[in-house]
Amino acid sequence: MFAVIKTGGKQYKVAKDDIIIVEKLETETGGSVAFGEVLLAGKDGDVKVGAPLLKGAKVTGEVIEQRKGAKVIIFKKKRRQTYRRKRGHRQNETVVKITSIKA
Repeated sequence: MFAVIKTGGKQYKVAKDDIIIVEKLETETGGSVAFGEVLLAGKDGDVKVGAPLLKGAKVTGEVIEQRKGAKVIIFKKKRRQTYRRKRGHRQNETVVKITSIKA
């Protein structure tokens, strides 16, 4: 069984025992998290599509870790003006293992 969930402004296709990386969730490591915004769920050719969400559908997962993502370098330059700015950014993210899907 698989489902398409929405969290952090993005959509993810998930199945049981999948590990996904989402934007930071306010849950401790080892805690459980429930995704209520399920857009689609299916199993062996039987697909249910929400308009826009499936009623009563829920995907639960376990938080494996809270971490920072890869560094993104922002570099600005204007040629012949001696103008250079270098900044870095690391986004906070949560690693979640999907434990169950209920459609």
